Amino acid sequence: MTQALSKRGPDEENLYINEHINLGHRRLIILDPENGHQPMSVTYNENTYTIVYNGQLYNANDIRKELIEAGITFKGYCDTEVILKAFIYFGSDIVKRFNGIFSFAIWNEAKQELFLARDHFGIKPLYYTIIEDNLIFASEVKALIKHPLVELKINKQGIGELLGIGPAHTPGTSVFKDIFEIKPAHFAIYNKSGLHLEEYWKLESKPHTDDFESTCKSVHYLLEDAIKRQLVADVPLCAMLSGGLDSSIITAYISNYYKKNNLPKLDTYSVDYVDNDKNFVKSDFQPNSDNYYIDIMLKHFDTNHHRIVIDTPELAMALEDAMLARDFPGMADVDSSMLLFCKNIKQGATVAVSGECSDEIFAGYP
Repeated sequence: MTQALSKRGPDEENLYINEHINLGHRRLIILDPENGHQPMSVTYNENTYTIVYNGQLYNANDIRKELIEAGITFKGYCDTEVILKAFIYFGSDIVKRFNGIFSFAIWNEAKQELFLARDHFGIKPLYYTIIEDNLIFASEVKALIKHPLVELKINKQGIGELLGIGPAHTPGTSVFKDIFEIKPAHFAIYNKSGLHLEEYWKLESKPHTDDFESTCKSVHYLLEDAIKRQLVADVPLCAMLSGGLDSSIITAYISNYYKKNNLPKLDTYSVDYVDNDKNFVKSDFQPNSDNYYIDIMLKHFDTNHHRIVIDTPELAMALEDAMLARDFPGMADVDSSMLLFCKNIKQGATVAVSGECSDEIFAGYP
């Protein structure tokens, strides 16, 4: 099961085997290489807690300070240790205070109980099935199906949604029979009584009453805070730069932050296609190609830029790999281009900050 996740966790593989629980983890090292090994176990008040976790906690330092003030000590500075010790100290309510992208499971040895949680918007995946009183879970379906009890069967609702509204789907479901996902902003507790699911947060829509100036200040603060919190890494970090508003704002902020803190020049990456400039057709929506705007950014911010050029046959060849990476059919050549783009980025950087989904917030489409 863990080997099925090796592409997402290429750096380490470890297992925790006990009488009632087996946990496996594949690690992509971002922070604290020495002290971030997983599964991670901590003994507190003569009870052992063990975590497997994928994600990044953006307010880890804030929570760590609070725990240190309460007398909790830390071996290292990775967010895995923060999540585990915060859960031990504060209990399940701590997920309401986490700011980040995560899916994790914590085994409570004394209670013989497993706690599972997924981030507020479901950025990180978490699938499970229950067979013969066994809870089997993983961050990808391809890992689940390596378990000898799991048999893949398509369900009617799943295939209907895939063809009708794909890649969207009803939260909590999958295209496979009896394989479910922990919904965004939900946690689960599994013990001898069975599975208990609970929602810990819900997005609320409220009237916007701020004036224009206050709105600008709020957006500026939120953008700056979101970007700054994602710059914590012990490995090479870069920014995707398409020339669009979202990636340009991110690149501008990180570049200025690096210069202010005397850090090396920021690496940026863009993707283009063979003969795109030759075949580009202007429109009211896009009067210039991406390269025009990328060049403006490079003049202003002097980043160490890398242009990745992909040919159409490569896109077609990568369609199946992109689908397998997602476990489901998705956005066709958008997925295969992103897969090829990331493969190229990985040669120079481990963390890439991007503006994915900003179009939906800032009206990037007509």
